[in-house]
Amino acid sequence: MDLVDSFGRVVRDLRISVTDRCNFRCTYCMPAEGMTWLDRSEVLTYEEIERVARICVETFGVDSLRLTGGEPTVRAHLPQLIAKLAALRLPDGTKPDIALTTNGATLRNIALELRNAGLDRINVSMDSLKPERFFAMTRRDELHNVLAGIAEAQIAGFSPMKVNAVVERGANDDEILDLVRYGRDNNVEVRFIEFMPLDATNEWERNKVVSQDEIVATIAAEFPLELMPARGAAPADRWRFLDGKGTVGVIPSVTHPFCGDCDRVRLTSDGQFRTCLFATDESDIRSLLRNGGTDEEIAELIQVAVGAKWAGHQINQVNFIRPNRSMSQIGG
Repeated sequence: MDLVDSFGRVVRDLRISVTDRCNFRCTYCMPAEGMTWLDRSEVLTYEEIERVARICVETFGVDSLRLTGGEPTVRAHLPQLIAKLAALRLPDGTKPDIALTTNGATLRNIALELRNAGLDRINVSMDSLKPERFFAMTRRDELHNVLAGIAEAQIAGFSPMKVNAVVERGANDDEILDLVRYGRDNNVEVRFIEFMPLDATNEWERNKVVSQDEIVATIAAEFPLELMPARGAAPADRWRFLDGKGTVGVIPSVTHPFCGDCDRVRLTSDGQFRTCLFATDESDIRSLLRNGGTDEEIAELIQVAVGAKWAGHQINQVNFIRPNRSMSQIGG
């Protein structure tokens, strides 16, 4: 059966945070120091994650699973979880698409292992190509490892590779064309993301948002573009380069949100079910998992939560309320 909310949107995408921990401290996500990590006992086991994913896939036909963090690769034995998820089957017998969002710092060491375990796609977060600026934004000197990881993932067979870059005015907005050139030269689709109010230190300001319109105008002035078909439930609007050298995308969560077509839900690393990245409430799946809840009870909790999903996050409205968790705690 389909998992449908009260606005008629069908859920097809489950985002699974496997850890709240991260080996970076990106300025738009986490403070430099002082994060309180979940106790290991609070984090879902791989078996618990697989059970929730199985219910979503087998019962509701969810056909896309994305692993996030924190930074998912810092959790031990991640290929074991990917193998469990790759063994799941939709009602028609097909395998769900399995993707990973990572900062790429350790990717060169595990890309082939992830591929062999059944991972289909990888998105790497990389906001700057300048080592000193990369360090300022992530508080880690890891750009060389990230670039090497992207290259190694391509060798392992991940194609097309996607690179996500959060654009923040005054921080890296002067690198839009440099990132575009990197993507064109390396067969990578760069996707620019509007700066969202999910930082742990509450420093987000509307004037720091570089809009999709600004980003596209900057790119088109140097590289003529053609808009590709409407994104539907996908988060990114995409354009082709008219000279045939690939594509570029923008995720305009602030200025042109895709809430009306949203098909995703989220499972946090501590077992809370969220129907929106910006949701202000959650449903506790972990308690059901650890206190004898049946598959049917878990499925009912998911159905009820999705039935109450709101129309959208209302970032641009005066009644917008920031979630009480940062991006690293929710899952990117």
